[in-house]
Amino acid sequence: RRSFLLSEMGIGHQIFEFDFDETVPSNIKAPETALFIAEKKANQLKDISENTIYITSDTVVVLDDSVLGKPKDLDDAIKMLQKLSGRKHEVFTGVCIKSKLKKISFQAQSTVYFRDLKENEIEYYVNKFKPLDKAGAYGIQEWIGKIGINKIEGTYSNIMGLPCNLVYENLLSF
Repeated sequence: RRSFLLSEMGIGHQIFEFDFDETVPSNIKAPETALFIAEKKANQLKDISENTIYITSDTVVVLDDSVLGKPKDLDDAIKMLQKLSGRKHEVFTGVCIKSKLKKISFQAQSTVYFRDLKENEIEYYVNKFKPLDKAGAYGIQEWIGKIGINKIEGTYSNIMGLPCNLVYENLLSF
Protein backbone atom coordinates (compact mmCIF):
# COMPACT_ATOMS: atom_id res chain seq x y z
CA ARG A 1 0.00 0.00 0.00
CA ARG A 2 2.80 2.42 0.77
CA SER A 3 4.46 1.70 -2.56
CA PHE A 4 1.13 2.33 -4.30
CA LEU A 5 0.73 5.66 -2.48
CA LEU A 6 4.28 6.78 -3.34
CA SER A 7 3.67 5.89 -6.99
CA GLU A 8 0.38 7.79 -6.95
CA MET A 9 2.33 10.80 -5.63
CA GLY A 10 4.75 10.53 -8.56
CA ILE A 11 7.67 9.56 -6.32
CA GLY A 12 9.94 6.99 -7.91
CA HIS A 13 11.19 4.44 -5.42
CA GLN A 14 12.47 0.96 -4.76
CA ILE A 15 11.39 -1.33 -1.97
CA PHE A 16 14.04 -2.78 0.33
CA GLU A 17 13.01 -5.50 2.72
CA PHE A 18 14.98 -6.66 5.70
CA ASP A 19 14.36 -8.71 8.82
CA PHE A 20 13.28 -6.48 11.62
CA ASP A 21 12.38 -6.94 15.27
CA GLU A 22 9.30 -4.82 16.01
CA THR A 23 9.62 -5.24 19.77
CA VAL A 24 8.76 -2.04 21.60
CA PRO A 25 9.95 -1.29 25.15
CA SER A 26 7.19 -1.21 27.76
CA ASN A 27 7.81 2.47 28.54
CA ILE A 28 6.70 3.50 25.02
CA LYS A 29 3.07 4.62 25.11
CA ALA A 30 0.65 3.26 22.49
CA PRO A 31 0.44 6.54 20.48
CA GLU A 32 4.26 6.68 20.28
CA THR A 33 4.66 3.11 18.99
CA ALA A 34 4.51 3.81 15.24
CA LEU A 35 7.09 6.60 15.41
CA PHE A 36 9.37 4.48 17.60
CA ILE A 37 9.27 1.60 15.11
CA ALA A 38 9.78 3.88 12.07
CA GLU A 39 12.87 5.37 13.72
CA LYS A 40 14.12 1.94 14.81
CA LYS A 41 13.87 0.78 11.19
CA ALA A 42 15.77 3.86 9.98
CA ASN A 43 18.48 3.35 12.59
CA GLN A 44 19.22 -0.06 11.06
CA LEU A 45 20.17 1.60 7.78
CA LYS A 46 23.93 2.00 7.60
CA ASP A 47 26.36 2.86 4.79
CA ILE A 48 23.87 5.05 2.94
CA SER A 49 25.12 6.21 -0.45
CA GLU A 50 25.34 9.91 -1.29
CA ASN A 51 22.21 10.15 -3.48
CA THR A 52 19.90 7.84 -1.57
CA ILE A 53 16.95 8.79 0.60
CA TYR A 54 15.21 6.14 2.67
CA ILE A 55 11.66 6.37 3.96
CA THR A 56 10.72 4.05 6.79
CA SER A 57 7.31 3.95 8.39
CA ASP A 58 4.94 2.04 10.58
CA THR A 59 1.22 2.27 11.25
CA VAL A 60 -0.65 1.24 14.38
CA VAL A 61 -4.28 1.21 15.43
CA VAL A 62 -4.87 2.37 19.01
CA LEU A 63 -8.06 1.52 20.91
CA ASP A 64 -8.41 2.32 24.62
CA ASP A 65 -4.68 3.12 24.89
CA SER A 66 -3.75 -0.32 23.53
CA VAL A 67 -2.11 -1.10 20.20
CA LEU A 68 -4.04 -3.42 17.91
CA GLY A 69 -1.30 -4.83 15.73
CA LYS A 70 -1.62 -7.31 12.90
CA PRO A 71 -3.87 -10.23 13.82
CA LYS A 72 -2.28 -13.64 14.44
CA ASP A 73 -5.01 -15.50 12.59
CA LEU A 74 -8.58 -15.12 11.30
CA ASP A 75 -10.10 -15.60 14.76
CA ASP A 76 -7.91 -12.81 16.10
CA ALA A 77 -8.97 -10.60 13.15
CA ILE A 78 -12.64 -11.24 14.00
CA LYS A 79 -12.03 -10.31 17.65
CA MET A 80 -10.26 -7.10 16.64
CA LEU A 81 -13.07 -6.03 14.34
CA GLN A 82 -15.62 -6.85 17.03
CA LYS A 83 -13.71 -4.53 19.40
CA LEU A 84 -13.64 -1.74 16.78
CA SER A 85 -17.33 -2.13 15.89
CA GLY A 86 -19.44 0.85 16.92
CA ARG A 87 -16.45 2.71 18.32
CA LYS A 88 -13.84 5.25 17.41
CA HIS A 89 -10.13 4.54 17.39
CA GLU A 90 -6.91 6.29 16.45
CA VAL A 91 -4.52 5.45 13.63
CA PHE A 92 -0.94 6.64 14.01
CA THR A 93 1.68 6.45 11.28
CA GLY A 94 5.27 7.26 12.11
CA VAL A 95 7.64 8.15 9.30
CA CYS A 96 11.39 8.65 9.20
CA ILE A 97 13.21 10.09 6.18
CA LYS A 98 16.94 9.48 6.22
CA SER A 99 19.89 10.24 3.98
CA LYS A 100 23.62 10.05 4.54
CA LEU A 101 23.63 13.51 6.16
CA LYS A 102 20.17 14.10 7.54
CA LYS A 103 17.28 12.41 9.33
CA ILE A 104 13.81 13.72 10.13
CA SER A 105 10.90 11.99 11.83
CA PHE A 106 7.23 12.86 12.13
CA GLN A 107 3.90 11.28 12.88
CA ALA A 108 0.32 11.65 11.71
CA GLN A 109 -2.85 10.84 13.62
CA SER A 110 -6.32 10.11 12.27
CA THR A 111 -9.51 9.15 14.07
CA VAL A 112 -11.79 6.50 12.58
CA TYR A 113 -15.42 5.97 13.56
CA PHE A 114 -16.87 2.54 12.81
CA ARG A 115 -20.58 1.95 12.76
CA ASP A 116 -21.91 -1.15 14.51
CA LEU A 117 -20.79 -4.06 12.36
CA LYS A 118 -22.93 -7.18 12.10
CA GLU A 119 -21.28 -10.54 12.71
CA ASN A 120 -21.95 -11.67 9.14
CA GLU A 121 -20.29 -8.48 7.82
CA ILE A 122 -17.17 -9.12 9.90
CA GLU A 123 -17.03 -12.77 8.83
CA TYR A 124 -17.55 -11.83 5.16
CA TYR A 125 -14.72 -9.31 5.31
CA VAL A 126 -12.31 -11.61 7.14
CA ASN A 127 -12.98 -14.49 4.75
CA LYS A 128 -13.00 -12.51 1.48
CA PHE A 129 -10.16 -10.05 2.13
CA LYS A 130 -6.73 -10.36 3.72
CA PRO A 131 -6.82 -8.79 7.18
CA LEU A 132 -3.74 -10.57 8.54
CA ASP A 133 -1.25 -8.07 7.13
CA LYS A 134 -3.08 -4.99 8.43
CA ALA A 135 -2.92 -3.21 11.76
CA GLY A 136 -6.31 -3.49 13.42
CA ALA A 137 -7.29 -6.24 10.93
CA TYR A 138 -8.73 -3.90 8.32
CA GLY A 139 -7.85 -1.83 5.29
CA ILE A 140 -9.86 1.37 4.93
CA GLN A 141 -9.52 1.12 1.14
CA GLU A 142 -11.28 -2.24 1.15
CA TRP A 143 -14.94 -3.26 1.43
CA ILE A 144 -15.13 -2.80 5.19
CA GLY A 145 -13.92 0.77 4.88
CA LYS A 146 -16.60 1.53 2.35
CA ILE A 147 -19.52 0.02 4.29
CA GLY A 148 -18.39 0.24 7.90
CA ILE A 149 -16.85 3.64 8.51
CA ASN A 150 -19.11 6.56 9.37
CA LYS A 151 -16.49 9.27 9.62
CA ILE A 152 -12.78 9.96 9.71
CA GLU A 153 -10.84 12.89 11.12
CA GLY A 154 -7.42 13.32 9.59
CA THR A 155 -6.16 12.05 6.29
CA TYR A 156 -7.38 8.96 4.48
CA SER A 157 -3.87 8.11 3.25
CA ASN A 158 -2.59 8.05 6.84
CA ILE A 159 -5.13 5.34 7.62
CA MET A 160 -3.90 3.44 4.54
CA GLY A 161 -0.40 3.56 6.00
CA LEU A 162 1.35 6.71 4.77
CA PRO A 163 0.43 10.35 5.47
CA CYS A 164 1.10 11.49 1.90
CA ASN A 165 0.71 15.20 2.58
CA LEU A 166 3.32 15.14 5.36
CA VAL A 167 5.68 12.90 3.40
CA TYR A 168 5.50 15.29 0.45
CA GLU A 169 6.01 18.42 2.59
CA ASN A 170 8.95 16.86 4.43
CA LEU A 171 10.58 15.60 1.22
CA LEU A 172 10.34 19.15 -0.19
CA SER A 173 12.14 20.57 2.84
CA PHE A 174 14.57 17.65 2.95
